[in-house]
Amino acid sequence: MNLPTDPIIRSMLDNDFYKFTMQNAVVKLFPYAKARYKFINRGEHKFPPGFGEALQKEINYLSTVSLTVEEKEFLRENCPYLDPTYLDFLMGFRYDPQEVKITQMGEDLDVFIEGNWYRSILWEVPILSLISELYYKLTEQQRFSDEEVKEIAKNKILHYRDMGVKIADFGTRRRHSFAVHDMIIDTLKKNGGTTFTGTSNVALAHQYGVKPIGTHAHEWFMFHGARYGFKMSNILALENWVNVYRGDLGIALSDTYTTKVFFESFDRKFSKLFDGVRHDSGDPIEFAKATIQHYKSLNIDPLSKTIIFSDALNLKKVDEITQFCKGKIGMSFGIGTNLTNDVGLKPMNIVIKMSEAKPEGGHWIGVVKLSDEHNKYTGHPKMINLARTVLNIEN
Repeated sequence: MNLPTDPIIRSMLDNDFYKFTMQNAVVKLFPYAKARYKFINRGEHKFPPGFGEALQKEINYLSTVSLTVEEKEFLRENCPYLDPTYLDFLMGFRYDPQEVKITQMGEDLDVFIEGNWYRSILWEVPILSLISELYYKLTEQQRFSDEEVKEIAKNKILHYRDMGVKIADFGTRRRHSFAVHDMIIDTLKKNGGTTFTGTSNVALAHQYGVKPIGTHAHEWFMFHGARYGFKMSNILALENWVNVYRGDLGIALSDTYTTKVFFESFDRKFSKLFDGVRHDSGDPIEFAKATIQHYKSLNIDPLSKTIIFSDALNLKKVDEITQFCKGKIGMSFGIGTNLTNDVGLKPMNIVIKMSEAKPEGGHWIGVVKLSDEHNKYTGHPKMINLARTVLNIEN
């Protein structure tokens, strides 16, 4: 097997936490389901010659990575809602590069993933982080010095600390590099105090002794749309999450089929059971207004709930959101690219999304995401139109 001489990803836990929490739920509830994912080059980046080959080497190396005893113990101590049986499963898990197909034609890159959902679910974040790091390396772009990178991160966390807000790192998938990500977490921990609440990257949470943060992603709801139909997707995705985690991991993602449709399913039961919701698209102030009104309409004190804001955040946006939400509803911020790729270069605009799902006993069905921003829609146009019709989404 063709392996890199200096591999980028060396830990099974160098991934976002919600990939493991979803994997655990999939193992429990949908062990026979299959899934397909594809790479979407939103930024229309041009990939240099040999990029696909370099990416393949890194993916081949991942087949040699396994969970260590120390990493397992970290999960056992810090994530008691993950069953011992799942942790044993993860100890034996190995990436299978045959589940990933990479094609490069000129400057265009295609990446396609297919396999059992409980296996293929782990590929998305590592592949995106590999694409990002290799892109800067192979195009020979020079970032700021380590000292400058640390100073930028330090100034940001001190600003947030002065504001009195809570900040977590959500920046694995589009980080400049693992080295930069490592420096950022080190800087945030040293200077953030209680302002820095943790990171979505489980390897770095383990390394720095901070909290791994995350619940679920759009694909959780997208699969439920394929399995149960668009009308039942939000309800059953939430119900299944509660059945697995029994009140833990209680932040619900709201915009897979638009926030308006989500709140129609997020009734008093779910609004009481879940600690809050995550904002990931659309105007954050309008989302906060709608969320506050939703809780009030159910006679729930919005200050007893939390919004996790996580959509393309920077200092200015966090300031604006904080000024509006203060005294009205709880809030916290998951900041991604602005923390892990603020190094003097243009960040990449890339995603990998589930494209099709095959529930047990079923056939392949196209899945969709209908965010509160049209440019974040994913899925086949025919399925998008069907979902909009079924869910009565007019614009």
